[in-house]
Formats: sequence, C-alpha cells, structure tokens
Amino acid sequence: MTASPASYKDTLNLLQTPFAMRANAKVREPELQAFWKAHDLYGRLSRGNPGDPFTLHDGPPYANGALHVGHALNKILKDIINKHALLQGKRARFVPGWDCHGLPIELKVLQGLGSEERRQLTPIDLRRRAHAYALEQVEGQMGGFRRWGIWADWDAPYLTLQKPYEAAQIGVFGRMVLAGHIYRGLKPVHWSPSSRTALAEAELEYPDGHTSPSVYVAFPVVELPEAVAGLLAAAGIDGPTDAAHREQLFVAIWTTTPWTLPANLAVSVNGQLDYAICRDGTTNGGTPRYLVVASQLVEQLRTSLERPLEPLLTLKGAQLEGILYRHPLLDRTSPVVIGGDYITTETGTGLVHTAPGHGVDDFHTGNKYGLPVLCPVDEAGTLTAEAGPFAGLNVLKDANPAIITALRDAGLLLAEQRYEHRYPYDWRTKKPTIFRATEQWFASVDGFRAQALEAIAAVEWLPASGRNRIEAMVRDRGDWCISRQRSWGVPIPVFYHRETGEVLLNADTLAHAEALIAEHGADVWWERDEAGLLPPAWAGQADQWRKGTDTMDVWFDSGSSWAAVLEGRGLGYPADLYLEGSDQHRGWFQSSLLTSVAVNGQAPYRRVLTHGFTLDEKGRKMSKSLGNVVDPLVLVEGGKNEKQEPAYGADVLRLWVSSVDYSADVPLGPGIVKQLADVYRKVRNTARYLLGNLHDFVPAEHAVATCDLPLLDRWMLQRTASLIEEVSADFERFEFYRFFQALQNFCVVDLSNVYLDIAKDRLYVSAAGDARRRSCQTVLHLVVERLAGLIAPVLCHMAEDIWQNLPYPVAEASVFERGWPTVPAAWAAPELVAPMQRILELRAQVNRVLEGCRGRGELGASLEAQVQLELASDAGPLREALALVDASPHPEVDNLADWLLVSALRLGGPPLEAPLAEIGEEGVTVRIARAAGRKCERCWHHEDDIGTHPSHPSLCGRCVGVLERQGQSVSEAEVG
Repeated sequence: MTASPASYKDTLNLLQTPFAMRANAKVREPELQAFWKAHDLYGRLSRGNPGDPFTLHDGPPYANGALHVGHALNKILKDIINKHALLQGKRARFVPGWDCHGLPIELKVLQGLGSEERRQLTPIDLRRRAHAYALEQVEGQMGGFRRWGIWADWDAPYLTLQKPYEAAQIGVFGRMVLAGHIYRGLKPVHWSPSSRTALAEAELEYPDGHTSPSVYVAFPVVELPEAVAGLLAAAGIDGPTDAAHREQLFVAIWTTTPWTLPANLAVSVNGQLDYAICRDGTTNGGTPRYLVVASQLVEQLRTSLERPLEPLLTLKGAQLEGILYRHPLLDRTSPVVIGGDYITTETGTGLVHTAPGHGVDDFHTGNKYGLPVLCPVDEAGTLTAEAGPFAGLNVLKDANPAIITALRDAGLLLAEQRYEHRYPYDWRTKKPTIFRATEQWFASVDGFRAQALEAIAAVEWLPASGRNRIEAMVRDRGDWCISRQRSWGVPIPVFYHRETGEVLLNADTLAHAEALIAEHGADVWWERDEAGLLPPAWAGQADQWRKGTDTMDVWFDSGSSWAAVLEGRGLGYPADLYLEGSDQHRGWFQSSLLTSVAVNGQAPYRRVLTHGFTLDEKGRKMSKSLGNVVDPLVLVEGGKNEKQEPAYGADVLRLWVSSVDYSADVPLGPGIVKQLADVYRKVRNTARYLLGNLHDFVPAEHAVATCDLPLLDRWMLQRTASLIEEVSADFERFEFYRFFQALQNFCVVDLSNVYLDIAKDRLYVSAAGDARRRSCQTVLHLVVERLAGLIAPVLCHMAEDIWQNLPYPVAEASVFERGWPTVPAAWAAPELVAPMQRILELRAQVNRVLEGCRGRGELGASLEAQVQLELASDAGPLREALALVDASPHPEVDNLADWLLVSALRLGGPPLEAPLAEIGEEGVTVRIARAAGRKCERCWHHEDDIGTHPSHPSLCGRCVGVLERQGQSVSEAEVG
C-alpha cells in the first residue's frame, strides 16, 4: 500500500495557535483593556516601578466637542512615550486634564436655551449649567481616549473647574500680584464684538482670504513749525493756506480700517526716513496742491493713486514733527509725531494714521506724546457719540462705507482699494475682531521678560526650531491681557471702591479668596455678596466695595496647571516633558512659561516636544465641507456600512501615529489607513507564525544554548539584537517613524522573507524533537517575546494579545510586566554580519534568476531547481562567506541549498546540462537547471532516492527517517 499526500500532511508539524489571523479588534481590544484594568497594570507600574519618576504633563484639551484625529495624534504620542517609560521601569504617572472654562462652553449653554430662559438666566445659573455641560463633555472624550488604549489616572483627572485647581490658580495670580506683575490699565486689546470680551493672542486665528477696504486720505495741514515753513518757502512752496484759506499742503496716510478715523489723534512718521513734498496738480480753485509721502514710495504711489507726484523738497521724518493738521471729517486739530520702527516703506505712504485707542503701536506713540486714549466704540463694535456724525454705525458692518463716502464728499479721498491681508478673527465665533482700548487686567511681561528668555534657553526644544519660535514671541510680546468679560471662569478676586474706583487687592484679600475657593469652588464669588467675600478685617466696610465681575483668560487657567497638578499632586516640578501641537508656542507652552517664571523664576518643563497638524492625503486641512474628515471613532469602531468603513481597531490608529514624522504636518486618509492596515496585518501574521510554531515548545525543556545554535540562528539573534538597539535609540529620540520603518523591515524582510522562509523546512518537515527544529524554536520564542515588548508602546493591544497566547508558561501575566526588551551579551555576533549580508545578496541574485525561469513557465516552485555557482577570482568576500557556512558544525541547518530553497547546489565543476538560465554578475555566475530525481510527497524536495523505500515509495530517505524517529507510519486504515 502507498500513502496519500493528504495523510503525509498530518505528519508535518503544522501551525497551532489560538492567536487569530484576523485581529477582530472591535471585540478583542476591549477585552485586553479589561484585562489591564482587572490587573491594575497602569496603577501598579506607574507607582511601583523601581526606576526614577517620569512626568509627561498633559496639556488640557478643551472640554467641548467630539474627538478628532488631532486629539489622536496628541494623546497617542503621549501614551507611546509613557508606555515606553513604564517598560523601562520608570514611575511614569500620567494625569490627564481638561480645560473646562471659557466662552465656547458658555455659548453652547446659551444656544440650548430659549429667549425667555436667556433673559432670566443669572450668572450663577449659567455657571452651574456650564459646569454640568463640561463634565458631560469630559466623560465623552475620556471614553474615546480610553478606547484608544491610553493609560492614565482616569479615575482622578485634573479639570480646571475643580476646587483645588481653581484655588491653585488664584494662588498663582496672587503671587504675581504681590510680585508687582499684575496691573489694571486702559490699553487697546484684541476685542471680539461677537463675543463681547477681550481676547488673548492665542485666541485668535488668521483665515485666508480676508480683505479690507483700504483708503489713502489727505489730511490738510493748518500750521507748520517755523523751520519747516522756511524750507518750504525756499523751495517755492506756499504755506498751508493762501489768503482765501484754500488748503494747499496735505499729509497723506493709508489705512485698512477706515472706521478708526474718527479716533485719529495724530499722524506718525519714522524720524529716520526721508519724506518728499510732492506737487500733486491743482485744486478746483487753481491753487497748487502738495502731498507729503515717503520718498521711497513716490513712484509706487504715482501708480496706485494715479497722480503726478512731482518731488520738490526732501525732509527727514524728524523735521516733520510738530506739523498740525485738520481732521478730515471732524472739528479737531492734531499733530504729526515721531513714531517707531513699525513705520516702514513696505506699504502705504510712510505716514501712519494714529488712533491710540485702537492699536498697540498707536497707544505707545500716543502715550509718549501725552495723547488721550480715545475709543469711540462700544463693546458691540458700535461707534459712540464721540464719533460725531458716525455714531450708531457698526465698525464691522456699515461704518466703513459711510466714512469712505464722507471722505469722498470732502474731497480728501485719494484712492480706495480692496486689500487682502492677515486679519485676526475670534477663534470661537469665527468673526473678525478689532483693537479697542478698555480697562483690563494685565500681566506685565516686562517685569520678567529677561528671566523668561533665560528659562527658554535652559529648556531642550524638540525640534530645536521651537526655541527660536517661542523666544521671538516672548521677546516681542506686549503685556498679557488676562481679564475677560464673561461669567464662566475663575474670577479675578478684586474689589472696587464704589465712589472712587480704588482697587482693593492685597495679600489679605487674596489669601481669603483662595481659601474660600478651595473650600467652596469659584462659584462662591457669584453666590456671596461683598460681606461674604471680604476678609474679616474688611467685612465691616463691605457696603463701600463692589466685587469685580471679570474672569481670567482661560490661558491663565491652563497656564497654572504646573502649580495645580505638578506641584499640587506631587508629580514633580518641573515636568520632564510637555508635548503639544506647534501652535502652543503662543498658547499653553507660553502661558505656562510666563506664570511659572513670574512666580518661581524657572520654566515648568525640562523638555518640550511639538507636533504638527493633521491634513488629508492631498495636504489639505480637514473640513466637513470638503468631505475629507477622518473620524477616529469610525476608523476604530467601523461605520454604519462596515464593508465600506471597516473597524480597523485602535492599534491601526496608533500605528499611524508611529508612522509619521510628526515634527511637520501629517497626512491621513482612506488610502493611508489601508496601507497601515496592511502593515498591521504583516506584523500580526508574522507574530502568528512565530506563535504557531511554538505549540509544542517549552523553553525550560527544549531551548538550545546560544553557543550551540547554528550560524543562521545566531545571525537571526544578531539581527534581533541590532533591531532592539536601533529601536531603543529611536524611542529615546522620540523618532517613532524610524521604529515603524525598522519594525516593518524586520518583520517583512529579516523574518518573513529570509529566516522564516528558510526555516519552514526545519519547522514543518523535521521530527518534532529534532535538534534542527528545536534550535529554530529557540530562536522563535526569543524573538516573539522581544517583538511583543518592542511593539508594546505602539501596538499595545497586539503585544498583549501575543503575550496572552504564548503557548508556554512565563513569569509575567502581562507583556508590560516583562519590561523593555534586553539583549544578552551572547547574542552579539558582529563577525556574522558581513558574511551573511553577502550571502543574502547572493540569495536575492539567485531568486531573480529563478523568478525569470518561473515567468517563462520553465519552473514552478524553487525546489524544482538545482543551482550551480561559479565564483570569479575577485569574489573573495563571497568565497569567505561560503567557507564559513561550509565549516559550520550544523550542516543540517547551515547549508546553502536550503538557504536558497533549491533541491541541489553545486559549487564550481563542469557546467550543468541543459541549463534553463545562466547569468553572471557581482563576481558570480548563476546557472539554473531542473533538479534531478523525483519530488518527495512530504517535503517537496527533488531527490534521487524516491521509490527506494517500500513502505513509503513516494518519500525521500530523509522523510522516511523522520517518520521512523517519530514512530509514525501510515496504516492501511489511514490510506483507506
């Protein structure tokens, strides 16, 4: 009787593992997360690890809206770093946070109310509704973060609305007050008419495509300093007016905000620039008209104004100081003054319309000359009575057209153009802002700017360009407006005298407010009257004082987190790392820096790492209107139609984060997700193959000592050691995309295409206990355990799934308890690197020739071939490599024919008969011919001894020996 191929298949050592080919992530990942929670893995490791503490301080996302891929990039990056630190044995506690105050939440609450409810809503009612809404949003976002496998103190997050946090924030404010860094003043600030509050720079955005109505205006000169009058007379230019008071001399300005012209109190020039007095044709009465403009701009203005502009006299800007002009629209006379370096010849006329109530540079120039801070605009953006005939017009709606018409009617409009430029919008309402002078509370950055710059220099910025960015911002920034005219926030705990307006703010009132808020929360400021808020020493005078109603800028809220969390919860100050998007150089990084330096004289972080923004596959910003938004919830859990939107699981999302160079903006889209899913499957199937070949392997019983392993196995351990060393360095540098590339290369090339491809024969065909199989299994178990450890920070669910499916006992219940993979010294085999590289190059060369034969239909599987190699005289390195293999004490593993996956190999000798292909390159000639003999039905090798074994006539002698050693035979019953 002869056995059938089907029955011989049963004698092979085939894969056996419950580790499925498909991840079934929608079900399996939550199961693994439940396992982590049941074993309190994060809690035990973050508090009980033997190493140093490590604190990555979480920048609080805003508690409003669904999570998006920007959240995923940020939180997963943090989790990768924290999990790596935990695996290294560090005590890496991660306290997640949420920013819970501010206008967006307030607006959400108001939007949910009817008009009558809004009318009756008190500040405390609004605060309670906002508090509940914020907690609801936190709960929703927290669920999303946990589903992504993020480890954190989820049961004790920090929220900026918590009593201890609010009290700590008041403490920071108080210390800044007592250090002299906080003051109240009338200054122009970014004002949002749509929100009716002041805004910080970080609350602004600059959308593309904004245009403003820019105008060139002639301001009539009515009086000249004596020296200037003499110079004009000498040049044949008459004074400001003739006998009939016809105006002749004008200073020309340019502005993109015509609505600010009612607030004009000066025209500023750069004292160092040259200015030309130009003849500009004649007026209606035949009198010559002259315009003052910057000399460098004369030719450009001839074109834009369509005027002759013939220069007659050149003066320095400093000589123009003291000229008086008449306001073009109001009964007001104002001076020409010397401004600063902000006056350039890049645009405009070189003379700047100056309204101290509507611009920071204007304010400083006006302050230098003692000009009043005129701001004829109310909180809704409507011009007041101080704007004369324009009162009642809205500056963002109808004021500009009316003012431009008035200028035209007055004969003083030189030109009007649409001008596209960067213009600040309220990032919440998406509507334009204005500069408006109001009484606000400020942090005086000048008081600690030098210290802040020193602190920046002491921090490690990743990438290094981050330092330049924040340094420039801090060096050039004005004072920080920290007050907001809203109800939902932490109060500025100040009192004003009801009659004099005097401010009451001292150590006593601050300490009392901090204690009250620590006990009752910030609501106490709205719940109690002045008698209940003033300290005992002042309570008797409560009727004389009025409590303030301003709240603090939310950036002051989040910027105080170092005090509330790092210090308040004992995590360690300064933090080891802050990690946020690059926009936080002007946001959280900066507000945290400024408050920390102002109070403690140092930065709250040792290192700062920044990432870019998420874009679609075409490099466009994601938006619902473009239909290019990638919803992380759909990516992880699947969409309504799972065929079109399959559930890829959190690990694929995490793999994306590890795959991108996040120092720049990063793309994501359906095509990228599919590519990542393919990489994920390759890694998973590689792990499955390793596990499946270990089903009958117990390391304590079957492992082979490293020194007794064949060359191929030692090379595989050397490659694994190199991978661990390489990936360890990648993680230390936070260059996870290099890890991604190295992992992909290791699984696809080193393992699948080389080692496992060669090892199949050893694993499947050998007797279960043969040394050649056990040595390979030894390598597989060493590799799979370390592979699980290496991927654990990124593919945390897969790593744990691998660990749970190890078919032999291990001491650790979780891969995270094993720690970061280490390499025994015995694995080092640098002497194998070069020879094996040369052999692998030869293998690739032979495969190309075999592929050509297969393509022509001359061969099927590579085992149908025999190969002859003829080495050239200059093939020294290859000759040495082959000699190394030939000298191996393990020829059953270390033989070139098996490594090339062919049935026979000949080195040198007479050429093969009837070769199918012959190619010479790289110092070696490769000849391919069909293998002699017949195909073994069990191992598929072509051998000459097939048919010489009566009990198994279709098997080769090697396979017959395996069956005999295993005591296996195929009976008649089995053959049927």
